[in-house]
Parts: sequence; structure tokens; C-alpha cells
Amino acid sequence: MLLRQRFLLHFIVFFLFLFSACSAFAQTGTIKGKITANGEPLPYASIGVVGTQMGATSSDIGVFEIKNVPAGVHQLGASSVGFQSQQVPVTVTPGGVATVNIVLQEITSKLDEVVVTGVSRATEVKKSPVPIATISKKEIDINVNSNIIDAIVKGVPGVSATSTGPNISKPFIRGLGYNRVLNMYDGIRQEGQQWGDEHGTEVDQYGIERAEVVKGPSSLTYGSDALAGVINMIPAVPKGVDGVPKGDFLADYHSNNGMFATSLGTSYSKNGWRYYLRGSQKRAHDYRNSVDGYVYSTGFREYNLSGTARVDKNWGFSQVSATLYNNFQEIPDGSRDSLTRKFTYPIYDGAQDDIKNRPFVPEERFKSYKVGDLHQRIQHFRVYTHNQYIIGQGNLNATLGFQQSYRREFLSAVDPNEAALNLKLNTVNYDFRYNMPTWNALETTIGVNGMYQRNRSGLATDYPIPDYNLFDIGTFVFTKRSFGKVDISGGVRYDTRHLTWNNFFTSTNDADFGRKVDDDTPGAYNQFPGFTNQYHGVSGSVGGTYNLTERLLFKANVARGYRSPNINEVGANGLDPGARIRYLGNREFVPEFNLQKDISFLAYLKNLDISIELFDNRISNYIFQSRVSDASGNPVLDSEGNMTYQYQQSKAQLYGGEVTLNLHPEKLKWLAFNNSLAYVNGINKNEELSRLYGDDAKYLPFILPLHFRSELRGTLRKSVGMFTGLYARVELDSYARQDRIYAVDNTETPTAGYTLINTGFGGNIKQKSGRTMAQLFLQVNNVFDVAYQSHLNRLKYFEYYQVSPNGRYGIYNMGRNMSVKVIIPF
Repeated sequence: MLLRQRFLLHFIVFFLFLFSACSAFAQTGTIKGKITANGEPLPYASIGVVGTQMGATSSDIGVFEIKNVPAGVHQLGASSVGFQSQQVPVTVTPGGVATVNIVLQEITSKLDEVVVTGVSRATEVKKSPVPIATISKKEIDINVNSNIIDAIVKGVPGVSATSTGPNISKPFIRGLGYNRVLNMYDGIRQEGQQWGDEHGTEVDQYGIERAEVVKGPSSLTYGSDALAGVINMIPAVPKGVDGVPKGDFLADYHSNNGMFATSLGTSYSKNGWRYYLRGSQKRAHDYRNSVDGYVYSTGFREYNLSGTARVDKNWGFSQVSATLYNNFQEIPDGSRDSLTRKFTYPIYDGAQDDIKNRPFVPEERFKSYKVGDLHQRIQHFRVYTHNQYIIGQGNLNATLGFQQSYRREFLSAVDPNEAALNLKLNTVNYDFRYNMPTWNALETTIGVNGMYQRNRSGLATDYPIPDYNLFDIGTFVFTKRSFGKVDISGGVRYDTRHLTWNNFFTSTNDADFGRKVDDDTPGAYNQFPGFTNQYHGVSGSVGGTYNLTERLLFKANVARGYRSPNINEVGANGLDPGARIRYLGNREFVPEFNLQKDISFLAYLKNLDISIELFDNRISNYIFQSRVSDASGNPVLDSEGNMTYQYQQSKAQLYGGEVTLNLHPEKLKWLAFNNSLAYVNGINKNEELSRLYGDDAKYLPFILPLHFRSELRGTLRKSVGMFTGLYARVELDSYARQDRIYAVDNTETPTAGYTLINTGFGGNIKQKSGRTMAQLFLQVNNVFDVAYQSHLNRLKYFEYYQVSPNGRYGIYNMGRNMSVKVIIPF
């Protein structure tokens, strides 16, 4: 009897459970639909039922499906990067299927873009008083680029770059570069001996989804070295439908230097987990122009590998990422025959190497993909983790990272394995910040971040900087609030940096090569006497945006920046062999401070966009390079003909601005006419130099001249057969003559102005199903093969002779270059 009662009880419980489950199932339905934009399916858009965790991602043909949605009326939200988010009502019936088609409008105004760089948390551009510019992968792809910095330069007015050939570019923001520009990769500051002239940025250009540029010292969340601003390179985020692997293959060919690049990326998402892996390679032989012909020793080979694993849950997210960069970069020295101007190459080292009697470079070497004996080997490894934990209405963000930069330069013609430079830099980055709950409409973030560095020299012949240890820590508070039409933001930060190194002894061997030795070695020379110093700085920023209307804005910001001297400026005492410069630092240098005032007016109207950004930047203790000359005015050279540069410190002022005018007629949606003008003037306010050298010392070095860019682009809004998104563009890129230079001891020389014409054509190839089969980009840079030298081209100064038979001195930039780029998604 008892067993029977128990069985009956279990049966009733099971029946009730089954009935409730069936009832619950019967009370749910399915939402299906398609998302389009510009008349085309929109892949990988995010769709979600507002107020729930239910959602989906559109497929590569724009369709989506959300199952087990409770019956009733819901709001369905849809969003995608570059498009305006939208919510639509949808009614779900028990057991039924609701069909919804959503059309998203493309964001044509950059005011609506959301940025994460230089702000406490994600912020719309229109709400930030800090000058911030963005460049998307779409804009990166439609330009011919040899590296990611060149891509950013072409897309952001006010940003320029000093270059040493096609694959080495260092960014400048409004006339300031080197350690004053903080390069970041996915929010992690990039550390790789960036004090060097020929040391580029170790980032895979094909793995970048977008870049954000902060102009000025307002980025309080990052610390020292952001005196000029921040460039944050944001890697691609995995996109795709849950459980379906996705990927893309890219091929890129450049005709001028035969550069051939490939990149393969793949991603997978499932149950809140996302995985991403990308590998890229590119190789090139020497580039050419109409003056120099092929420029010897400018080829390169570069390999990249990156990966990410990320989990998103109700408590927040956690991400682990790693990158590996490996570059074999040839080093040009510019030696030539004095009469024919043909390039020559060394076959001996030291005193046996007679520059005037070197042999001609064989013709076959110019087009060889084999890396020559004179080259750099740059290896950069990075592993880091981003984590966010939701705590009530706030969230805690924690970032830890480790990176190693291993840089060697091989310059011996006799022993190719003999390293002239051998530096290994290890850096630990840390960043902890808490986004506090909104209180009284205030959004506040507090944080602490910094880094620890350890630099060591391996076996080499030259030692430009000492082995050193560095510890950096800073704390900040940043807040923002809206008052009707006014958005206010600002904050304050305090940094301290401890820099130290021990005695560093060197000597020379029988071949006159340098060697690191112990202090008791006969003939030992204390090249870097021990040093310890502490640097401190307070920085701050305050500004506001006044919204005259939704599309008319006025912005103003005042910021104080801080930068401690870098290792080269304070500790250098030796030859940087790849740059062919012997640097002399100064231990007495104190930190740089600047006060920058920014005023902006932005109008994003129905038919045109106008932005006017003006700045005035006053710097105290400004550090700059100056060539050293003897009493007769001749440059001081070492036994191998390398020049000597001494760092100096003075007051400085930079002022200027950027103006953009973009026409996009409402009645001609296919047409865009984009124009930008950038100008900066740098004044050296060193009274002693002005008294001694007059106008030769009036201006600061490395200031780009007036720059005007104009682009006319037409894009078909409808498909033509299997082609969609067809566009054609022509661009005028013009630089004025630069004669406002730092001419003391011929540190700089005037640079002639020039105008380049670039053009391009491209579009998407789609299958009948609507899936994109390929993206195609055909482009030509410098259509008319103009011979020119950029004012920031370091190769301009690679010259051995005082007299040239053709009147041309130094090395010229790249000539005409045709590019074909194909991206195949799968």
C-alpha cells in the first residue's frame, strides 16, 4: 500500500512537471527576420529582446532567429558598428513565428560614433570636449598602406609620420612625436624602444579593426608620454553566428616594391565564448622612384600572429590575448658613386671600408626578396588580459600585460651575424580602474596604472643607451556630467617614475668593435656611470561641449600634460648604428610640462559636415635634437662618418589647427567630396639660441608643412549584376614648401612642396544568395610618378657628398605604386 502511494505521488509530480513544461513551451514563440542597410543584407548585426538575455547575431546574408521567446508584445533592438541602433515592436504568439524585417541607417556623422580612448568609459564623440578622431577598417582598406601608421596618417588630419623607408613610420600629432605620442594596442601601451628614429610600431596592420586618435594631453587615464596625444589601435573583434566558424583571407600586392602580403583570420563563438586567431605575412624588395631608381636595402619581411579568447557572462567579461611580431627590415645607408649616383654597398668593416670605393650594387639585388646582410631583426611578443566585473551599478576593470621587445641590428659586411645593436626590453603593464555608479548624474572613474621595465644589452658592437630599470605608477580621477545642452568632463592625475642604472663599462677589441666588459677589464671605459632619479608630475584636463543644436556643437578644453625624459634623452652616450647617429643625452633634464588650449566648432548638417579645430600648446622644458658642429661649422663626425646629435631643452610653442569640409548632398547620395587642411607652427623659445643663431634657431625641428587633402568619391547605391557597393575615388594630396626649420648646424634643410594624385576603384562581389564572395580594391598612389621628399623623411639626409651632378641630394620617397587588394570572407 505504501509503495503504491509513493508511486502515485511520483506519477502526479512527473505529470505536473510535464504539463507545466508543455504549457511553458506552448506559451513561447519564435522571432525570425532579416536586417538590411543601403538595400543590402547586413551581416553580423546584434539583435536582442529588450529587457532579456535573449538575442542572436545576423548571418552573413542578414537573417536571424530567436527561439523560445515568451508570448506577448516585446521591443526588438538591433545594432551594428557604423549604423544607427533601432528598436521595433514585435508580437509573439504561443507556438507562432513572428517575422520582422529591420532596416538600419548608416551613420554618416562622426558625431554619433562611440569612442573608448581618452575617456573614462565609452562616450559619443559629440559629448567629449577632447579632440578625438577615428578611422575605420573601411577607410584603412581603401588606401595604399605599407604599415598601420601610414594608414592612420592618411585618415586623420593633424597626424603625420617620420619615416625611414616604406615599412618604418613613427607617428607625430600636431608636430610632436617619439615618446610624446602614446601608441596603444587594444588599450595596452606599446613599448619597443620608441625613442629610436628607425624603430617602427610593432603591430599587424591587417588585424586592426579601427583606430582612435586623441589630439593633445587630455588623456588622463594613461599617464606620462601622452603629451602630444594617444593613438589606440583596436584589433578586430570576432563576429559571426553562434556555433558557425567564420573567417577571411586577404591578399595585397604593391607594384612599386613588389610587396606581397597575405592574412588569414578565423573566429568562433559559442555560448558567450569567443575565439579569434589571425596570421599575416608580407615581404617586399627595394622600392623605386624616378630620381634614385631602386633604393638599395629598403626591402623587408614581416610575420605576425595574434589570438584572443574571451567569455562574456552576466558578471562581466574576461579576455586573454597574445601577439607575436617578427620583422626582418633592411637598413639603407645611402652610399653611392659620386658621379653616376648609383648605389654602392660595403664589403669591408671599419678602417678597411672606403666609402668612396665601394662596388656598385648588382641589378639583381634590387628585386631580390632575400633580406640583405645589413638589416634589423625586430621581435615583439605580447600577452595580456582584460577583465571586467560588474559590481552593482558600477564595474571594476583590471588589465595586466607583459611584452618583450627584442631588437637587433646587423651592419657588418664581413660577419653578418655580428650584432651592432642588441637590446631586450621587458615591460609589465598594469591598469586597474573602477567605473563608479552614476551619482547625481555624475559618471566618475578612478584608477591606478603604470608599468615596470627592464632593459638589457646583449653582445653587440655599439651601446647607445645603458641597461636600466624603470618603475612608473600614476593615479587619476575622471568625471563627466551633462547639464541640458552642456556636457562637461575633466579630471586630474598624479604620476611618479623611478629610473635607475648601474655603471656600464665597455672597451674596444682589436677590430675596433665595442664590447660590454667588467669594470676590472684592462682599458675598460665607464660609458654610462650609474644614475638614479625620480620624476614627478601632475596633469589635468577640463572642458565642455555646448550643443547649439543636435548637429551644431562648440567645444573647448584646457589640459596640462606631463612627460618625463625618455632613456635616450637622459642617458644616451653612443652610436645608434641603424640611424647613423651618435646621441648625447643630458642627466640634468627635468620633465616636460605643457598647457594646451583647444577650441572646436562642428557642424554636421544635411548636406555637409564642417569642423574647425584650433589649438595652442605651450611647453616648458621641451627636449629636442640638435646636430653638433665644430668651431668651423662642420658637422662633428666619428671615424665611420656618423653624425653627432646633442639633446637640448628649452621653452616651445606650437599652434595651428585642422579644418575639414565634407560635402554629401542629400539629393546625390552617391557623391562625397571630402576636404581637410592641417597646419602647425612650432616656435623655439630658447633665448640663448636665438641670440647666438638668430632666425636659424627660431623654429622647432620636425614640423610638417601646411597639408591639404581633397577626395572626390562616388559610390553606387544599387547592385550591378554580381557587384555591390561599387565606388571610384580620386584624391589630391598636397604639401606646401617647408622653410620654417631648425637650421642651426644644418640640423634640418628646407623641403620643396609637392602634390600627389591618387586614385582607386573597388566594390563587393556577391553570390545569388546575397553572401559576399569577395571585396576588391584597385588603387594607384602617385599616379604621375612625382619625385618628392617628405619633410619628415629621414632618408632625405642620407647623403655622403657636398656636390651632386644632378642637383639632387639624399633619397626620395616612393614613386608610382599600383595596389590590388582582395578580401575573401568564408
